[in-house]
Amino acid sequence: MLLSMLVLLILNPSELLSEMLSASTDALELCIELCAIYAVWLGFMELVDASGLGEKLARLLRPLIKKIFKVEDKTTQKLIAMNISANMLGLGNASTPMGIRAMQALDDGSGKANFAMIMLIVVNATSIQLLPTTVIGLRTAAGSTSASNIILPTLISTFVTTFLGIVLVKLISKVRRKR
Repeated sequence: MLLSMLVLLILNPSELLSEMLSASTDALELCIELCAIYAVWLGFMELVDASGLGEKLARLLRPLIKKIFKVEDKTTQKLIAMNISANMLGLGNASTPMGIRAMQALDDGSGKANFAMIMLIVVNATSIQLLPTTVIGLRTAAGSTSASNIILPTLISTFVTTFLGIVLVKLISKVRRKR
């Protein structure tokens, strides 16, 4: 950023201030648009939880959650399911509150990250996205005429990264146990 400002100052000093103000305005508009997107989806996730749909989703994902996370507590499974489903909808930061609550439920009090906590971090970082709503919203806000063209490439890439992440966590866990 400093290098760009220096080049602009050398090449066209009269434009420096106007470009800085323009960029600030654009950044503020983007923040407001993102707040609106997140407000809608956080409200939607609250409705899902309040309606009992979260519990049904947890029941649906329970076999997968048990196998991947090795967690038996139903409340923790529900939090993980809500977090995974928010990520699958591409909500990104809007899934963070459920992820934090799930992480707190997984904490065993040892002060160290356990297998389930590490797996949750990896699944969150790689998260399969069926519908990348945040990115589509950003592309729409930026004026893209085909904002949803990223759905298939996003689905493929996030599936591959999530699968590899899960395999690597399980592999590293086995190697550490053998030591």
